[in-house]
Amino acid sequence: MSEKLTPDTAVPGLKLPLVGGGTFDLSAETPKNFTMVLFYRGYHCPVCKNYLQGLAALLSGYEEAGFSVVAASMNGPELAEKAAAEWELGSLRLAHSVSVDDAKNWGLWISKAFKDVEADIFTEPGLFWIRPDGKLYLADISNMPWARPDLKNLLTKVDYALANDYPARGTYAG
Repeated sequence: MSEKLTPDTAVPGLKLPLVGGGTFDLSAETPKNFTMVLFYRGYHCPVCKNYLQGLAALLSGYEEAGFSVVAASMNGPELAEKAAAEWELGSLRLAHSVSVDDAKNWGLWISKAFKDVEADIFTEPGLFWIRPDGKLYLADISNMPWARPDLKNLLTKVDYALANDYPARGTYAG
């Protein structure tokens, strides 16, 4: 894993193919408030399926709160398309083909398969809110599949954060 990202500083670039065509390019996103990038483990992960289904159910709320949202994995196009088709994710954008370098640049934990159903290598979960200026606002990175932030609870914090000009936390370098 590379050095951790620093809140309120520019995040690494991220440009990935999307299921259904097109490209997710973080630098081209134009949200009112934040772009949420959610890294998930991949098609093999039942926890990811449930989590992304929960995100899909909340997607309109996030969009109304001024977010653009994408979920991304190291899966290739075939498995990403399979996830999109089987997981009932509505209009949630799924990106694929995250590279090892991308994962390291974003400070994600990377795991090797220990079960036959798992991909050879994959990222562990990560969730990021990036301001329109490309600076990191919120980061949650886990090394385990079941340790993830509550998406419904996070959505309830957006109005407070914006109304109170709540700063990105964790910037103190001591």
